[in-house]
Amino acid sequence: MLILTRKSDEAIRIGDDIVVKILEIKGGQVRLGIEAPKDKRIYREELFQRIVEENIRSSKTAPLIFDELKEVFKRK
Repeated sequence: MLILTRKSDEAIRIGDDIVVKILEIKGGQVRLGIEAPKDKRIYREELFQRIVEENIRSSKTAPLIFDELKEVFKRK
């Protein structure tokens, strides 16, 4: 992990097309501005983890539903 120290109004560049700017530092919070191409998805970590967990749950239930549907169609 790269660790950097930045002050308010300073920025970090990632590659050619992503800029992370420190907008404000107040108490225990830092406000960031992120400039990135529209095709790059940007998530807060806690939201990304919820998406991953939901995708895992969905992938586990899909085979069960498929098996139930197979049984329904076998009966017809």
